[in-house]
Amino acid sequence: MPDTLTARLQDQFDAELETRADFTIDQPLERYRAVDHSVWQQLHVRQTELLKGRACEAFLEGVARLGLPSSHVPSFDALNEKLARATGWSVVAVPGLVPEPVFFEHLAHRRLPVTWWMRRPDQLDYLQEPDLFHDLFGHVPLLMHPVFADYMQAYGQTALAAGNAGALPLLARLYWYTVEFGLIRDASGSHGMKIYGAGIVSSKSEALYSLESDAPNRIGFDLERVMQTRYRIDTFQKSYFVIDDFNQLFELARTDLAPLLAKLADATPHPAGTILATDRIITGGSGAGWTAGGDV
Repeated sequence: MPDTLTARLQDQFDAELETRADFTIDQPLERYRAVDHSVWQQLHVRQTELLKGRACEAFLEGVARLGLPSSHVPSFDALNEKLARATGWSVVAVPGLVPEPVFFEHLAHRRLPVTWWMRRPDQLDYLQEPDLFHDLFGHVPLLMHPVFADYMQAYGQTALAAGNAGALPLLARLYWYTVEFGLIRDASGSHGMKIYGAGIVSSKSEALYSLESDAPNRIGFDLERVMQTRYRIDTFQKSYFVIDDFNQLFELARTDLAPLLAKLADATPHPAGTILATDRIITGGSGAGWTAGGDV
């Protein structure tokens, strides 16, 4: 189906959905067609098999405890019963990307906005805008882990408290390099690390690239360094930051970031692929295949 027609149909569907002031909607289960369930099934089966030995145990355990169905798009209400018992979180359906203050408000109250619609069959390998599979399969399993769940809430609270435009790029980089594209130390994984970031676990190609390619840098996590590092939204990451364990995020969640945000507000950020003399380099990248420009 041509993109323009798909966009018009999507706009029509979204216009018919009742969107609340906080941008949430009721998950429109009746709108999922056979093709949506088929795409979910293909992605679920593929990623579940691919992530064995590559994703961290906390993520794999979260998938198992949630009991994500492989044959059809999950019901958010059914998942929320399990999330609430485990960590007090819930998922809320949204039409798509929501304004940053709204997103932060949801996180601060232990609610994860999840896009309701599924990608098309010809978009199995790449989709720039997050869809239901990325949001749900990628993000929700780790919300079953108490430490990670607390980190996500603390992030939302910090972002709300920051309250100024200068802090948003810094916080966006922190979210990107942890929640979306984070790696974690694990001796049983490739290069002694495994995946936990949602943008990686929901992508076949980046799951393989992040752990097995010689191209990217893999650098020990440092908060100030991460906040000053640009990232890519149009291709694979040039650098990944590696936490030692989830307790590192827990300590970060307890840290008052306001002084650091003020300190770095006017600092010039580093390009995505830069290696600094102060970095704890786990693997230095060859840079093979990198394209110029495009850093955010």
